[in-house]
Amino acid sequence: MTIRFGILGAGNWGKVHAEVYSTHPRAKLVAVCDQNEAAARRLAERFGAERVYTDLRDLMDDPDVDAVSIAIPDFDRVQPIEHATRARKHVLVEKPLATTADDARNIADMVERSGITLMVDFHNRWSPPFAAVKQSVERGELGHPVSAYIHLHDTVMVPTRMLSWAGRSSVLWFLGSHCVDILRWIIGDEVESVYAVSRSGVLERMGVKTPDVYVAILQFRNGATATMENCWILAETAPSVFDFRFELVCSAGNVKVDMSHNRTLEKYTRESATYPGVLADAEVLGRKQGYIYESIRHFVDCVADGRKPSVGLADGLLATAVLVAIERSAAIGLPVKVEPL
Repeated sequence: MTIRFGILGAGNWGKVHAEVYSTHPRAKLVAVCDQNEAAARRLAERFGAERVYTDLRDLMDDPDVDAVSIAIPDFDRVQPIEHATRARKHVLVEKPLATTADDARNIADMVERSGITLMVDFHNRWSPPFAAVKQSVERGELGHPVSAYIHLHDTVMVPTRMLSWAGRSSVLWFLGSHCVDILRWIIGDEVESVYAVSRSGVLERMGVKTPDVYVAILQFRNGATATMENCWILAETAPSVFDFRFELVCSAGNVKVDMSHNRTLEKYTRESATYPGVLADAEVLGRKQGYIYESIRHFVDCVADGRKPSVGLADGLLATAVLVAIERSAAIGLPVKVEPL
């Protein structure tokens, strides 16, 4: 069975989705939609899509599109998902599902009424190091989780030059969403309460009104705790655009993951020294490999086989609930209980 796909958003992440749909044996890339028609046309021509749209309604109403990828800014997900559910099109949405509790609830209502398949692209679940940690916990090799530490930072280039919309979002939504999902998945329990702080100033002086950093303590129902840090102001001279590390301490062991500076590959030129993230994105024999592609391939197979994705609506809602609580705690300076959505 071939699933016909459309992509909403012709930016960097739209290209990742297009790569998968144009090469997967069970998928066909039919259409690309973006308000920037030139960008949509470039992506369509590069990956063989037949149609280009500038209005999301035209994409969703296309009878030759079975499923859509939503790869647009994180604060603008409700309307596209609403149109997709009305048209009974399956949805792969980039993380997070939504950036407010109301938006998340509205999306959940629409998806549940429509019966479509929706997956949130928390692609780190397909990352070999994190998968190995998850398996060790499930096998009981480490005992039960006691505490965790995770940080995921970006260089200042991301909010100032890569994302034109950074001032309408935050590092908490852009990066913290990954961290919350990893913690929930590996610890195997839900967050009960959070206490968080945020600091601003550096980015505001650069003309981007969004916090520089969030630091949060997460308390899980099973007694485990986690510290989570996310910032958007690392120096651009860093060897990688991101800095991603994780540590888990359990009752009978501990593990550490270094996703950004593990030096699996070191690359030196006359201009720079870099550590390319080959686990996420590499080309082998002309085919894109890496966990950012495997999560999308998983969605294709689930839709084709009529299976539920490994990361569904409930995971998106639970992550958003935690992030909403962190945002509120940082605003009021007090611990906040995580309220179900």
